[in-house]
Amino acid sequence: MEALAGLRRPNITVELAQTIAQQYFGVTAVSVTELGSNQDRNFLLHELDGKQSVLKIDNAAFPLVEIEVQNDALGACVAAGVPVANVIRGTDGVAIRTIVDIDGTEHFARRFQFVPGTSLLDAQYLSAVMMQQVGTLSGKASAALKNFAHPGLHRSTQWDLRRAVEVSESLLDSIDDGARRERVRAALKAAQRILGQVGELPVQAVHGDITDDNIMWGGPQQSEQLTLLDFGDVSTGWRVAELATTLSSLLQHTAERPLDVLVAARAFHQQQALTSSEVSALWPLVVLRACVLVTSGAKQLELEADNDYAAERIEGEWRIFDEATRYPLDVMRAATRAALHVQISETELAEQAANPSTQTSGNDGQGRTVADSGPFSFPKKKRLKALEGSLLEAPVTLHRLDFSAESPLMDDGVWLEKGAEQRLIREKLASIAEESGEQGVYFPYARERLTRSRVNSVDAPSTIPFGLEAYFTSRTRFFAPFDGVVSLPPTTMETKDEQQVVLTANDGTRLILEGLTKLPHAGTVSAGELLGRVASSDSVNLNRVRILWVSSRATSRIPFVGGGELAPAYEQLTIDPAPLLGLPREEERPDAAIEQDRRNRVSSSAQERYYVNPPEFERGWKHHLVDTNGRTYVDLVNNVAGLGHSHPKVTAAAQKQLSLLNTNSRFLYRQLAEYSERLIEKAPNSLDTVLFVNSGTEAVDLALRLAWAATGRKTIISLREAYHGWSIGADAVTTSTYDKPNALNSRPDWVHVADVPNPLRGKHTGPDAETYYATELADTLKQLDAQGKPVAGFICESVLGNAGGVLLPEGYLREVYAKVRGAGGLSIADEVQVGFGRMGQGFWGFNLQGVRPDIITIAKPMGNGFPIGAVITTRAIAESLGNEGMFFSSAGGSPLSCAVGLAVLDAMDEDKILENVTEVGDYFKERLEALMAKHPLIGFVHGAGLYLGVELVRDRETLEPAKEETMEVCERMLNLGVIVQPTSERQNVLKIKPPLCIDRESVDFVIDAFDQVLSEVVATFPPAHA
Repeated sequence: MEALAGLRRPNITVELAQTIAQQYFGVTAVSVTELGSNQDRNFLLHELDGKQSVLKIDNAAFPLVEIEVQNDALGACVAAGVPVANVIRGTDGVAIRTIVDIDGTEHFARRFQFVPGTSLLDAQYLSAVMMQQVGTLSGKASAALKNFAHPGLHRSTQWDLRRAVEVSESLLDSIDDGARRERVRAALKAAQRILGQVGELPVQAVHGDITDDNIMWGGPQQSEQLTLLDFGDVSTGWRVAELATTLSSLLQHTAERPLDVLVAARAFHQQQALTSSEVSALWPLVVLRACVLVTSGAKQLELEADNDYAAERIEGEWRIFDEATRYPLDVMRAATRAALHVQISETELAEQAANPSTQTSGNDGQGRTVADSGPFSFPKKKRLKALEGSLLEAPVTLHRLDFSAESPLMDDGVWLEKGAEQRLIREKLASIAEESGEQGVYFPYARERLTRSRVNSVDAPSTIPFGLEAYFTSRTRFFAPFDGVVSLPPTTMETKDEQQVVLTANDGTRLILEGLTKLPHAGTVSAGELLGRVASSDSVNLNRVRILWVSSRATSRIPFVGGGELAPAYEQLTIDPAPLLGLPREEERPDAAIEQDRRNRVSSSAQERYYVNPPEFERGWKHHLVDTNGRTYVDLVNNVAGLGHSHPKVTAAAQKQLSLLNTNSRFLYRQLAEYSERLIEKAPNSLDTVLFVNSGTEAVDLALRLAWAATGRKTIISLREAYHGWSIGADAVTTSTYDKPNALNSRPDWVHVADVPNPLRGKHTGPDAETYYATELADTLKQLDAQGKPVAGFICESVLGNAGGVLLPEGYLREVYAKVRGAGGLSIADEVQVGFGRMGQGFWGFNLQGVRPDIITIAKPMGNGFPIGAVITTRAIAESLGNEGMFFSSAGGSPLSCAVGLAVLDAMDEDKILENVTEVGDYFKERLEALMAKHPLIGFVHGAGLYLGVELVRDRETLEPAKEETMEVCERMLNLGVIVQPTSERQNVLKIKPPLCIDRESVDFVIDAFDQVLSEVVATFPPAHA
């Protein structure tokens, strides 16, 4: 084992490396820099011609055949399209040279391609996007080596996880800290026991070290380019060990959230499908890899106290160990299965049942083992008291209480009311009190209880019960549903002093009951024997019983209620106890990953989506979104729900109108004129006619037609970097190259693109910028007129929404509108994103510029999520449309649309929305600007009211866009409970356009999250922010 205990590196100085490069490879290195390695020597050669390459001196412990296999494995990966740093052969075709170090020891030397960028090891936090890419790289490399064969593969290394226990145990004494040493010893024992239960694991050629240290990242400019380095550990091994090695390295980049690395496991699984046995073995192997790392690192420092490379990495290796063992192994195995959607195979179950020496035993609730006596089955003998296989002696009518995110009981924010849960339970008990027969209510298994959630929290709340909770209107006796052993664990703070009765079945499953009285004695019981009683409940007194049925695969304590990342694991380790009360089992809980796969199968990849691993949202309330785990998120992007999600007044209006009438605007009904009049009241004088459609795209399309019809002309001027919609007409005036890469080269000849007056990035950014842009536009109008293309209209967002709430130069629209009108054209204000009070100064975005457009387009906020769009213009312009034919929209202006629209306007007044926008918007911008003073990554804070944009840059002088950093911020903010997304051509502006009801408390929560994340992201991209 001495060969595995640590290897002294070749004695090669920088000067000798320079000589070797010249003598053996013909490379004149003007300078040489040593790179780190545990057992070899690596040197960066700065060559005379400006190129760079890497000189690698292999440890003398490795024979030639093991060096050759590395080169050939590299070739296999290159052939499969895996990005690697390949070996550079000499002009004679030779790749391996023999050199002598200072001690006279012979070593093999090779020269490799230099990969620019930075090691992923240097990144502090890795987002889900980056981890997914790492998992994909690892999976592709594994697939490339699947059928690779070579004599040099059959070698013994300390990194072969088949020998991890042996290696780690031999090196344990090198760990000086006694507490740490015993933790490693316990982890080794636990992982070894679990591995004894899994089936056969496939063996193949493995790289052996696909880790953050051996992956070069192209940096912010090439964020998707990952390159694999160093094939020095290539050998045969368990296929799943390749993934375990990768995951272990990612654990030091997870901010104490070890399950985050499972996104990489899913990506690997897509490239190399894992078997059930491999999934069972995966996390125990992650733990074993961590054990090997810390014991080997300790030994290396024992051998070479001056090994700076090993010294720098040892604490990182301990972080890996801490994260790998943060949660119990049974929980992590279950979480892995849930993440990969791989159920335990029948073969594996049979093997566990046939191997009692490794099968998990039952326990008495406190970890004390009880005897196993074979697989569980309901006894065939007649029950003396209880129903067969039941906890009850007679049927009871139990009424299901649903407090999940989709339950109507949670409507209108009831879930946030203090005491709502107890009140609703009492109300339900009161409603069934007069019904005949035994009655009760229950909360089902694994259905989130939204009443347990909270807002403005970085931590996921404990909302999901992994058992069943019931209340009975009469005193009810509970009986053993099967033979087993009863134990009565002492009460603890965790059980809140409620006595538990634990019934452990013959197969090791545990039935845990809380809330019973008249308890039995500990010991063996038969099916049908009394376990205790639960007192009756009514509208005043509540006496609950909680039932938790734990799988035999669970060896650690399972909480009755939990949440966050461990919830899927706890579901894997528990059983729905509903049948024990004569109830049907619950359906599977919603799974965001399954729902995402389902959507992918039925929709186009062209449809834009948020996040790599998005939550599944099924409820919103005010400025919060709620996922199917009951976690809430502050919503910073939903400008569609201007009033806030699920506004009761809007809901009531829609329900009422649907119960009366919904038809089309060819018919006469009151709501259309009433809604039109209310909108006209909000519009500038002379804009007195409304045409209804269903979306912003339709509104823009109609506005263009009106401009054509009213002027008899065709030319439309739009601004560069603009977005106006997706119909043929709206897309024609959309010039955003992010939304459409060929936008500027595919415009029809009737569209002319003017320069965008961006005060930060535009051609004119100083004083009087508006005059410069207006003068340029005037010249353009003259040129167009001379070409026989007189302008019909000029379309512009009153605030540059697509750019991230960028305010136009003061006076810009006033001058441009005047010049357009002077040339005979019309001015179109696209208010789809920025109107309806969002900017905080009046009802419209153009109020900021003090102008009156000829045509207004509006949509998103009109229906608070219901599809309504409109064009507001003058009677004369509207009437011109009749010259081209009739106008009609099937649902535009319908009774339902108008009822919803009226309700929105009423609620805006009642809720004092405009006042809130001004107050909270100003406060939000002040706090963002304070963050800008602290974080150089923020280049500018755009906007006004509640349309703000935080522009992230790598350099405030050059304004280099921080695109990748912006995406990292969005992913990390999601983990902290904030929904924010990028916008602009450069995708480096965080768009902040929340529901207009957002309050100061949520703003403070968001700012604190931003503060944390901005620091983490800078640490993730160190070269860009040196």
